[in-house]
Amino acid sequence: MFTGLSDQAQGARSWPFEQAKNLLARVLKLRLADDERTLAAELIAAGKANEAVQRFPVLSDKAVILETGYGPSGLPHVGTFQEVARTTMVRNAFRALTDDAIPTRLISFSDDMDGLRKVAPGLPNQAMLAEDMGKPLTVVRDPFGTHDSFGAHNNARLCAFLDGFGFDYEFVSSTECYRSGRFDETLLIALERFDAIQKVMLPTLGEERRATYSPFLPISPTTGRVLQVPTLERHPERGTIVFEDEDGTKVEQKVTGGLAKLQWKPDWAMRWTALGVDYEMSGKDLIDSVKASNQICRALGGVPPEGFNYELFLDEQGQKISKTKGNGLTMDEWLRYGAPESLAYYVFQSPKSAKKLYFDVIPKATDEYIQQLEAYNRPADERAVDDNKPAPRPLDNPVWHVHGGQPPRADAPISFGLMLNLVSAANASDKAILWGFISRYIPGATPQNQPLLDRLAGYAIAYYEDFVAPHKQFRAPTDQERAAMQDLLTRFSALPADCQDAELIQSEVYAAGKEAGFEPLRAWFQALYEVLLGQSQGPRFGSFAAIFGLERTMALIGQALSGALVKAETAPAN
Repeated sequence: MFTGLSDQAQGARSWPFEQAKNLLARVLKLRLADDERTLAAELIAAGKANEAVQRFPVLSDKAVILETGYGPSGLPHVGTFQEVARTTMVRNAFRALTDDAIPTRLISFSDDMDGLRKVAPGLPNQAMLAEDMGKPLTVVRDPFGTHDSFGAHNNARLCAFLDGFGFDYEFVSSTECYRSGRFDETLLIALERFDAIQKVMLPTLGEERRATYSPFLPISPTTGRVLQVPTLERHPERGTIVFEDEDGTKVEQKVTGGLAKLQWKPDWAMRWTALGVDYEMSGKDLIDSVKASNQICRALGGVPPEGFNYELFLDEQGQKISKTKGNGLTMDEWLRYGAPESLAYYVFQSPKSAKKLYFDVIPKATDEYIQQLEAYNRPADERAVDDNKPAPRPLDNPVWHVHGGQPPRADAPISFGLMLNLVSAANASDKAILWGFISRYIPGATPQNQPLLDRLAGYAIAYYEDFVAPHKQFRAPTDQERAAMQDLLTRFSALPADCQDAELIQSEVYAAGKEAGFEPLRAWFQALYEVLLGQSQGPRFGSFAAIFGLERTMALIGQALSGALVKAETAPAN
């Protein structure tokens, strides 16, 4: 899938390729000597990645590891999706850049050994969860009764979530890594270099916490809880620490074998070191945490991974989205009104710019995705802006990244915005009504051979019913608008009754607006939408009329001029 693309990838400028180039530079630096690195880089730049790997087998001896993190105290959400989706985009760009000659792995890491700190109000069996407070999530009993633990339940939900989107990943459990001994070697190094970790961490803490902070969180041998207690003594030669248990007794206990875990910043650094993580991105709010973890990683003898900090999503008012406040858009909500591809497109765009995540962005993201898909599938000579400029690079098109290098050939001749207006004008409550218009406009089109359009129809009906219909407000036309609409009816009457030429219809709409003296002309189109559809904006009116049907559009204008649309809106419900 990703072979034979390295020539194109060298010139790609989209952010996943820029990140992939940084990742490749790291791999070459860590695995090759200076003179070898120079030659390998030249070969890869020349599209000869396989030759580079043959000359330097160490490049393919082990996989390049990209990682994403998950806190299983809650269910996966939009933030989970965007982090895995963006990391996957970097991974795919790296594979294209190297002709897939250097193996890669994407780890989805669950911090399921964290202690349960609070009980979300919506969970069942609140009293039971309260009893298990402070215990590792993989020990906390499952309030839903479906898994061995609350952590296992949420881990299963994570895997089902990622599988549902077709992500290629490996699930790794923190609890399993601690208990199996996978982290033991690095934990013993952390114990040995306790003071170096403290030197990084203590300046970042308040005075009160500084006095008791320890990077090690022992598991109480009596209660099974994760304890945030001072380390009273440490014995690297025995691999143990001494701490005060909850009953006041002093306990000497190993830090290996799952009997202790690390605080989250040292834990992050330890994980990078133990697993050999090469790449991990994180939110802008974690910039200081990344810096601290990078320092600790070096203190442990590791090399901090490549990555970058992305901006956080904002709500409609521009406030930071919070799971506690519930002021964001959930995955289920997006997927009710828009395709998964549109969400992937939205998270691809400008990851270093803050973006609002609320319902109104879905139609725009959907239509932009459709436009990019159409552009990708257009022949190269048509993609060129003019004869003096080359066609845009397909690998820089967002849909290449959205679809993992294999965008479908499907297109959507009808935009999502236009579909919304069609739902509004036709008062469509199911897709069959919409397909009556679509199949007339696109002869031979069916839900089977136009699956993208069929999905758009369903999304449009749901979005219209929940967000457009409740706010529709028809108004009567002004004298100027009335005269222009009468003129438009005359112009439409002169066209063939079955006219589906959107450009011809649009030209008549322009002419009527200009003749009526609208300045700017967009005021004329706004008037059409407000008077005919009860909303202030919409897609190209000519395209709408061509799909809705010229005769139906004329009838709609007639209803508006007679006042029937306003009357219907204000009529009392039976």
